Amino acid sequence: MKNGVGNTYLRKGPMLRLLRVGMGLLLGLMPATGAQAQKKPNLFMRYVNWLLNDTTDSSKPQFIAYPTLAYGPETSWEIGLSSIYVYYARRDTTNRLSELSGFTFFTLNRQYGAFIDHALYTHRSNWSFLGRLRFQNFPLLYYGIGNHTPSEEQATVAATQINLRERILKKVYRNIFAGPEFDYQRLGSVRFLPGSHPGGSLPPGSEGSSNLGLGGGILFDERHNVLNVRDGVFAELALLHYNRGLGSDYSFTSLISDNRIYRPINKRDVLAAQVYGQFINGAPPFNQLSLLGGESLMRGYYSGRFRDLNQLAGQVEYRMLPFPFSKRWGASVFGGTGTVFRSFSALKASDFVFAGGAGVRFLVLPKKDIFGRLDVAFTREGRGIYILIGEAF
Repeated sequence: MKNGVGNTYLRKGPMLRLLRVGMGLLLGLMPATGAQAQKKPNLFMRYVNWLLNDTTDSSKPQFIAYPTLAYGPETSWEIGLSSIYVYYARRDTTNRLSELSGFTFFTLNRQYGAFIDHALYTHRSNWSFLGRLRFQNFPLLYYGIGNHTPSEEQATVAATQINLRERILKKVYRNIFAGPEFDYQRLGSVRFLPGSHPGGSLPPGSEGSSNLGLGGGILFDERHNVLNVRDGVFAELALLHYNRGLGSDYSFTSLISDNRIYRPINKRDVLAAQVYGQFINGAPPFNQLSLLGGESLMRGYYSGRFRDLNQLAGQVEYRMLPFPFSKRWGASVFGGTGTVFRSFSALKASDFVFAGGAGVRFLVLPKKDIFGRLDVAFTREGRGIYILIGEAF
């Protein structure tokens, strides 16, 4: 699952996410100047001052909400609201930091959506609840299946989407957790509209589908703050099976392996690395294939720019949190590589694509050690710009 507030994977141009997620946040954090500073601060400026100074007790829950704005040819103007709520169970800072983030939006083209992500931990992490909810009526871009698809989309897919995934995990020994999980995805009212590079037949699932996957997972998780991990290891192995007998339109099995390591270089700097794989057996619809790209892994590529049965990807990031000469400003540099493939016999080193870039960081909540990030990522096809709260992984 992702960490942080905001998403770029629904956009052709990640620059729009910069406008949508970033404008409200940056305007909200901008200090008053000139005549504004001389007037008695209003409610908005008191809220900004609270954010900038963060005098809250470190054990107390904290909540941030800010408006967002974006514009795109497929949406016209988009107005939204992003929020994040963080807390420690029983206000005990030795517990893991729990986070609940949300985003809702509507556009002048009558598109809308609501996202909720969460990583919730009980006292002493005896139970963990990790999940997400997506509901939206918003266009997707379809480039085709495989790793040799053209850089222009074959179609714009107008559809209503629902995605609900939840993991309920019990601590079985120290940092080892295990438990059931489920994933429900529905794609309805689907229309394939010719894109910039139309061609090819419609993929499986083009008429819409509804699929329920049941399974389980096992985790090794040493993270204390999922929005900014400074030390530890995270390793997940999850298996989900979708079956017509469960009411699904398609039958297939998905295996996910997500492995991350975080090592402090000094009191401020962190070296983070991730290796991710998704492997599918069966015939899933096009929207549930392994999707390469997004705001977390392979930044710079639209999520779903490449899709197929299987995926392998990895990334490394060096984070300066914050700079030695600053209390709140920092930066990062990162690089990643990945590919999608039909079968292991078809996996080739030459098919891996690369992405990399750098970003700046601002310490939004000092008492919780949570940074906002602005990342600029470059690929052979262009660049992506992302502003979110929380590190990419």
